Amino acid sequence: MSIWAQARNAADQTPAYRNRTADFFRAAAITIVVFGHWIVSVPRYTDDGLKFTELLFLQPWTQYATWFVQVMPIFFFVGGLSNAASWASAQRDPEKRRAWLATRLKRLLMPITPLVLLWSAFAAIAGYAGLDTDIIRNASRAALIPVWFLAVYIMVTVVVPISTKAWERYGILSVAFLIGAAAAVDLVAFAGGIDWLRWSNYAFIWLGMHQLGYWWHRGINSKTGPILLVALGVVSLYLLVGPLGYPISMVSVPGAEVSNSRPPTFAMLAIGFIQAGLILLVADRIEKWLQNPRPWAAVILVSLRIMTVYLWHLTALLALVGLSLLVDGFGLREIPGSAAWWLSRPLWIAIMIVMLFPLIIVFGRLEAGSRQSHSVPPGPGRSVIGACLACGGLTFMALDGTYASNALGVNIIPVSLVIAGVALSTISSRA
Repeated sequence: MSIWAQARNAADQTPAYRNRTADFFRAAAITIVVFGHWIVSVPRYTDDGLKFTELLFLQPWTQYATWFVQVMPIFFFVGGLSNAASWASAQRDPEKRRAWLATRLKRLLMPITPLVLLWSAFAAIAGYAGLDTDIIRNASRAALIPVWFLAVYIMVTVVVPISTKAWERYGILSVAFLIGAAAAVDLVAFAGGIDWLRWSNYAFIWLGMHQLGYWWHRGINSKTGPILLVALGVVSLYLLVGPLGYPISMVSVPGAEVSNSRPPTFAMLAIGFIQAGLILLVADRIEKWLQNPRPWAAVILVSLRIMTVYLWHLTALLALVGLSLLVDGFGLREIPGSAAWWLSRPLWIAIMIVMLFPLIIVFGRLEAGSRQSHSVPPGPGRSVIGACLACGGLTFMALDGTYASNALGVNIIPVSLVIAGVALSTISSRA
């Protein structure tokens, strides 16, 4: 059966209670991330060799576009809805409750394994072949950029049993607490010059957006809340990037002293408020539109390989750069940001889509396999330990790549942590 036939079949069998709007925005957000990375990542080949930079640095006006294409808050908002629904469903069956975390982690972690192994092998082989170590390290680090989000999202998923209890007891006040904590971190960190404190906002900001998803799951019968949320986001964003001097870009810019995304600032939360409020305002109309079989099947089609596309799209970019170097830098010689460069982008992106298809075919099967149930799922304790190990390794690899100056040429400790964490979290226990 073709993947489109699978999507149509799944569309026909979709239960009435499914929130199709959430799936639509998750699929749309992945598409925006992929095309955004392909456009802002600027490889150029000159007489001095291959150099990577970013369009946000070369043409600062593009930084305003990040207000529309920085969609990570949407993932956490939609993820909160999804996790709340599945966790509530699991409460009806003790076995499902025990297996809940293992099931979620299997879907998130299994597709990562081949990406880590392939880029580890590349680091070792390229190092022995004498390729410049900076190129190896930078290439592997660039390919693994997507895993930073997964590391954070996985840890947010791990604490769902706790965060749902907070929602059940305090409701929207549990969101207000996280928002207030994020604002306090920014205030103290920037006013006092305590840069290390800012990293705690990885927890407060992304947990806050995830907790907003619980609000959506509860059901919103009035437009007042979403409108106030949008207004809060607009006012906060205006004050932050205006009088308070926060960066304009919602994506890290090379050489910038402060980033709104690494670690996230309250400006990222402001963008998240706007996005969440707008989604809630249009959710009913989107849901009605998705009752039509064809658009809903298209959403399912993207969702079937959503993790594969997200994890491998930068590998497709780097593969295309490698092929271009074999033909004397063809396609890499235009001046970034020039008229010729912009005119060449549609063809450049079309070729990357072609490069991505084989990766989807090969590695998409593992994503499909990750949806199969465990024979005997790992318990919650083992799942939590595995998630912590995997996320620790993924974080270090996102920062430093897979190459290391040792006998193997591989960043052994982070890679080992990921493999051990995936094994603990996804391999079925013995009965």
